[in-house]
Amino acid sequence: MSELSADTAIATEHVQELTGLSSAALSERYSNSLLGVFGTPQRVLVRGAGCHVWDADGNQYLDLLGGIAVNTLGHANPLLTSVITSQLATLGHVSNFFTSPSQIALAEKLLEISAAPAGSKVFFANSGTEANEAALKLTRRNTGTPENPRTKVIALEHAFHGRTLGALSLTYKEKYRAPFAPLPENVIWIPAGDIDALRAAVDESVAAVFIEPIQGEAGVRMLSEKYLQAAREITATAGALLVFDEVQSGMGRTGSFFASAPVIPDVMTLAKGLGGGFPIGAMIVFGEENTAWLTPGDHGTTFGGNPVACAAGLAVIHTIESQNLLAQVRATGDWLREQLSDIAGLSAVRGAGMLTAFELAEANAPKLVTAALDAGFIVNATDDSTIRLAPPLVITKEQLGSFIDVLPQLIAAAS
Repeated sequence: MSELSADTAIATEHVQELTGLSSAALSERYSNSLLGVFGTPQRVLVRGAGCHVWDADGNQYLDLLGGIAVNTLGHANPLLTSVITSQLATLGHVSNFFTSPSQIALAEKLLEISAAPAGSKVFFANSGTEANEAALKLTRRNTGTPENPRTKVIALEHAFHGRTLGALSLTYKEKYRAPFAPLPENVIWIPAGDIDALRAAVDESVAAVFIEPIQGEAGVRMLSEKYLQAAREITATAGALLVFDEVQSGMGRTGSFFASAPVIPDVMTLAKGLGGGFPIGAMIVFGEENTAWLTPGDHGTTFGGNPVACAAGLAVIHTIESQNLLAQVRATGDWLREQLSDIAGLSAVRGAGMLTAFELAEANAPKLVTAALDAGFIVNATDDSTIRLAPPLVITKEQLGSFIDVLPQLIAAAS
């Protein structure tokens, strides 16, 4: 054994010891060492390949959640693994005092695929909530005048923008916000999709409007292009900034790189699928008039724009483009929702691409999640009656069909 191999074995000895334990033993170790903000893990997963994962007891699961819309290319994708390994072996971290080719290349690519106008710029963070914090900080500069100060931010009912204090202030669900009140923003929530309500709420006292084109955490609630276009026109007229949160819906998830296309906001936030499983977030600021809001020293991050994370983002975009995944996602997603529409016990099916929700006629969604796990499928309940699916973009009809085939039995088991 070489000296490097011996050191590797020593460095990973504790992990290897844990990997050999049962799920029950690992769950106990988890509860003894990790803060319980996520509750008890449903399973202890030890490896993945493509659209499947395996737990510590050797059970196999079809991953229909994709790490909550994160694992764009599935698990252990060979190209993503190779690119990350190569970049890490070349240059792993440089801090924001410096830059790297992968950081510049990813920024340029994001501007390209978002059809950004001249003068647009990118800021890299590490997560969706950090990207939204950066966007919220930018909108704070849209203060208006002493005579007409802009003191309000508009968000939509059922919105989810993150868990840090600023992003949390935009998140609608009171049970998330109440324990940490008072929160920093003067936020007003209006009904999602209601153009008249939006027009009535946005005036010269509003600094910004935050919108998820698809409200994923709310159960994949779709906003129409007509509504997004109206938001663009209303905010522009009032001088308010328009922010599209595409953390969950972006990066090919819906069969387009961005669910909001062709409408271009002032700011767009990204994360989740951007790194294909490697942590990265981004804020795109559109147009020179908006990039001027933040100047050197106004914002920062130690790890944002990390060369490895940016290399991962480039690999994800390259794969989406080279394998024509956007067309595949559209076709496969349409097929999935057609199949779901024929299943008894479902009251509604909605979504776009590989972001789908179906509602149960009875409020048994958490029970169905458990039944699905026992049957070898990972899905998610967004509320008592709604199941969300956000599998890897590379999933096949055959794989989805295996879930469709057993879904009636899962519905019955959950009743």
